[in-house]
Amino acid sequence: MAGRGSAVPPGAPSAWAEELLEHLRPTGRDLGRVVDWLARTLEGVVCLRGHGGTLLAGRPIALDPVLTTDVIAGRIASAALEDAGRHLRLVRIDRPGPERAAVLAVSRTAPFDRRSADIVTHTAAVVELLLGAGGTATAARRLERATSDLRLAILQLLMVEDIVSARRVAAGLWPGLLDIDTARVYVAESRPEDRDRFAEDCLDATGERALVVRCPAVDAHVIVVAPGDRSAEALRSLVGSRPGTFLGGSRRHGLARTATAYGQAVSALAVARFRPDKAALYAERTHPERLMDPRTLHAWTARLLSPLDTLAHHTRAELLATTRLGLEFTAVSTAKVLGVSRNTVRARMERVEGLLCADFSDLTVRATVHLALNTQAGLTDAPRPQPDADRAGLAGLLAGPALRSWARGLLGRLDADGRDLRRTLRAWLASGGNAERAAQTLGVHPQTVRDHVRGAEPVLQRQLLASGSDLYEIVLAHLALGELAPPALAAV
Repeated sequence: MAGRGSAVPPGAPSAWAEELLEHLRPTGRDLGRVVDWLARTLEGVVCLRGHGGTLLAGRPIALDPVLTTDVIAGRIASAALEDAGRHLRLVRIDRPGPERAAVLAVSRTAPFDRRSADIVTHTAAVVELLLGAGGTATAARRLERATSDLRLAILQLLMVEDIVSARRVAAGLWPGLLDIDTARVYVAESRPEDRDRFAEDCLDATGERALVVRCPAVDAHVIVVAPGDRSAEALRSLVGSRPGTFLGGSRRHGLARTATAYGQAVSALAVARFRPDKAALYAERTHPERLMDPRTLHAWTARLLSPLDTLAHHTRAELLATTRLGLEFTAVSTAKVLGVSRNTVRARMERVEGLLCADFSDLTVRATVHLALNTQAGLTDAPRPQPDADRAGLAGLLAGPALRSWARGLLGRLDADGRDLRRTLRAWLASGGNAERAAQTLGVHPQTVRDHVRGAEPVLQRQLLASGSDLYEIVLAHLALGELAPPALAAV
């Protein structure tokens, strides 16, 4: 009977040890698998019990409660006995931290010889290591979750322009991280199932010199606020070496414009998917606001947004940042990025609508307010408005020869297409981006409208079906040429 005590061949006394060591490899650390292996190896029943009789692994075994308590309490380190034709062996297992000790019990019909006793002893040591590693791993996971939540909180503070609080929070764990005036925002994309590992690789690549956050709105995205160019080079190298990953980056902005930079990074990411190096920075193309007289533009912006000036600074910044993101993305995505409910996003935007006497369901209104918000976000070095510019309206801003020339050149790209994309696009914009209403106006099928709008995107090199800066530029081009009715805004 003693010969049945081990499934290990007599000529291979170390085979069981090699098998046991396999359970200590990073890919094999599973308490249940170790206990099952011990049961198979010794052809018996094995259980691991915690304080109070809790079954931690294996199958239940009827044990003497007094003996079990003595082993767990440390009065005896191990015990061996025979009971009703069963041979039992109990070994005490120390556990880390405040956890009480456990007991590893093995029951079999054959007696324990030296080899089987050694297997139990060594397996107990492995179980003890795994329990300790499990406690350490749990603590490490909790710390990682807390750190990840803290990074997200910092990003959300930056998004609403609360730079002082963001720096204060960051200083506790990452001193000096936000002691900067400007930064770029990058959005890196991987497969959703790979995102956690990819985020860790981004952290390693940037060497804690950047704020790395798992995007709360898009499961495939990692957001990186990078103060220096070294982080950018590391991210480009990381993406270049990994299949299925892409990187979009913003222009350099002040920290108060983090929300604007984030929108630019998302736009650049769309371009990166078609680039050989899988990375792109926000295009330095000609934007309409750059063709407007700066003093007139800033005076008009101040007047349009003046109803918000009576609000407390924090409230005003919160409303502006939320509205800026809400005009770029959906309410759901904006809510996830800011860490608030979508009802809160809608309530804030509705408050801005009320203060500005605006209707954000109108595309021309959205484009006009978007222009003002982006201009306001860059007012740090704005020139002092001229007194005679205070009464200039949107029509005056759009009437400049440079802007009208830009608009004609941009929309003129559509004229070469025989499908009359320009007419379809104009009707679609006038209907607020609603394909069904545009189709009724044009007397065509809604799918035809969608196909034409989608066909205009590569010609104009702008995304139109997703709300955001690209779409609003096309709206402003139509307004500049008088092809859309002016927005219904009191201050324009």
